[in-house]
Amino acid sequence: MRIDTASAAFIAVDVQNDFCPGGALAVERGDEVVPIINRLAPAFALRVATQDWHPAGHVSFASSHPGKRPHDGDDSGDPRSLWPDHCVQGSPGAEFHPGLDPRPWQLIVRKGFRPDLDSYSAFFENDASTGTGLDGWLRGLGVGTVVLAGLALDYCVFFSAMDAIRLGYRTVVVRDACRAVDLPAGNADRALAELASRGAS
Repeated sequence: MRIDTASAAFIAVDVQNDFCPGGALAVERGDEVVPIINRLAPAFALRVATQDWHPAGHVSFASSHPGKRPHDGDDSGDPRSLWPDHCVQGSPGAEFHPGLDPRPWQLIVRKGFRPDLDSYSAFFENDASTGTGLDGWLRGLGVGTVVLAGLALDYCVFFSAMDAIRLGYRTVVVRDACRAVDLPAGNADRALAELASRGAS
């Protein structure tokens, strides 16, 4: 598939210490995306990195819900899981992986910083209506195609891609430059199938 990198935006999702081996919410082999992203990003005219940026006591943390453990439901009816404390603002875990080249990024989108609202997508918080500002920035620059990579394929990359499709962007997921939590088992395959059914490449 041919992508006009002069008019497309490359989005690296949450390539942070806590999502890499040794981190609080490590994605298996998550660090393997770093050299691929470093190689891909400079080819694009527009380059964005996202960063989970939670306050202490964030609603997505199991520790904020008495009697709950990581990966339990949160009693809200939302099927998404509660997580270990991760990517706390200003902590080493919230920092980008040290191998990620900091030079290409023209915009860093921090998400999940509202105490009572989580955010998987680079475009919207999990209420599906509170924007991060990314859509406006891209539209202002005439972007029609977004290319996504990063962590984790079946959560933040998936929801970012789904929102990009919903917003009308041509959406490409670089599978080799993603790794998945795959929780529950099979989640990664389900995410890829859903994205394909919606027209993502």
